[in-house]
Amino acid sequence: MKIKLIFVGKTDEKYVKDICSFYFNKIAHYIKIEIIEISALKQTKNLSVKEQKQKETALILKYIQLSDKVILLDEKGKTYTSVQFSNFIQTQMNTSLKQLVFVIGGAYGFSDEMYQRADSLLSLSKMTLTHQMVRIVFLEQVYRAFTILNNEPYHHC
Repeated sequence: MKIKLIFVGKTDEKYVKDICSFYFNKIAHYIKIEIIEISALKQTKNLSVKEQKQKETALILKYIQLSDKVILLDEKGKTYTSVQFSNFIQTQMNTSLKQLVFVIGGAYGFSDEMYQRADSLLSLSKMTLTHQMVRIVFLEQVYRAFTILNNEPYHHC
């Protein structure tokens, strides 16, 4: 199985890039992983929120295959403890799934079409986090999941 992360919007903050790179490299020791950064839309002044979401969806869907399991990071999603999330990852790995895709959308969230394509929703917190912080927290949790699955001391139960 491979994990693909799709992020809408690029980050210019060096510290975010550095931390994401740190966790990406750690995760890569356990599983194939890919990060796709889709540039934020430009010249959106004349677009409605709905139109922006639709355009972002079209860009996201270019990177998703029919056979992929797609999880949207969304405030309405299911929350997991770190151990529950590691069990979720293990369950996906135990199937014949080739690719597990996690998507962090743009500032306005996802279009109806994107919700329809999703297999499930995942929430990291009931609190609002910046898209940059979501990347860091999510990558750390993916890394933590693999350390839990491998009985490594990073996660202390």
